[in-house]
Amino acid sequence: MSDQISLSGIHGFGYHGLFDHERRDGQDFYVDVVLELDLTAASTSDQIDDTVNYGAISELVVQEITSNPVNLIEKLAGRIAIRILKEHLKIVVVNVTVHKPQAPVDAQLKDIAVQVTRKR
Repeated sequence: MSDQISLSGIHGFGYHGLFDHERRDGQDFYVDVVLELDLTAASTSDQIDDTVNYGAISELVVQEITSNPVNLIEKLAGRIAIRILKEHLKIVVVNVTVHKPQAPVDAQLKDIAVQVTRKR
């Protein structure tokens, strides 16, 4: 399938991480989502029922970032991907990238990200 919808840089403030200060102080997280689904009907009908509501998907991602802290962004990415597939049945494949630009590492870097792909 070659049809995709991409959402980039969905922001949320969350309390994910292994360290006490991450759980206490929180930090910014950004999520990119690529959805694979058949957009043939939507491209001709111009009707929302023939696609997915990316506003609802964005809200779902923010909810996951801002609630239920986890130790690893790998877990957060997987949780987002599974929930998207569960709640949006038209989606066949979802790719989720979680960015943690303020990750507590000694090296100077721009970003640390984890990417997962889940299929129906």
